[in-house]
Amino acid sequence: MATRGFFGRSRDPSLADRVPPGQSLTDGFPVLSAGPTPRVDLKTWTFTLKHGPKPVKVWGWDQFNELPQTKMTRDIHCVTTWSKLNTAWEGVAIDDIFADVGIEPPTPYILAHSVEGYSTNVPVKDLVGGKAMVATKYKGAPLEPDHGGPARLLVPHLYFWKSAKWVNGLQFTERDELGFWELRGYHAYGDPWKEQRYTDDP
Repeated sequence: MATRGFFGRSRDPSLADRVPPGQSLTDGFPVLSAGPTPRVDLKTWTFTLKHGPKPVKVWGWDQFNELPQTKMTRDIHCVTTWSKLNTAWEGVAIDDIFADVGIEPPTPYILAHSVEGYSTNVPVKDLVGGKAMVATKYKGAPLEPDHGGPARLLVPHLYFWKSAKWVNGLQFTERDELGFWELRGYHAYGDPWKEQRYTDDP
């Protein structure tokens, strides 16, 4: 993982209920990725909801942005120990994606997929009830490619690698299938408040 733009400051005791243990605050927005930033053509971008290998529905960019739009301001926490407060996002709530299909989640597990083969696993319970979205804007502007644009998963209550950049699909799975970083030693769940960074963390 490469990191730039992180100039952390120590944890403020007055923010103990917002900044998890082991984290430092940043005013910037560090850029982290496993490789080069992909450039995604909106004319060919699609978002696919699957149950196992079977597509349930596919949206193009215009169709996806016709779904109800939600704004969400949340604190975010990266496994590399920075936290950023009051980040402002806009996009499509996962609840509204499921509602557009008229589907009740058929399994407890989701694997989020991104361009170039990246994936991460997230329990369904952590995506519904207003907890998560597919974000397409940050601070009112289209999401920049370095930060996952045109669309990224946003699951702000988990470590930020779970908020997969360049997301293009969600897949219901029968079991909790580990994703890219989870197979490489990161925690299967990633709760910042429990410091679940790596596989052996409780």
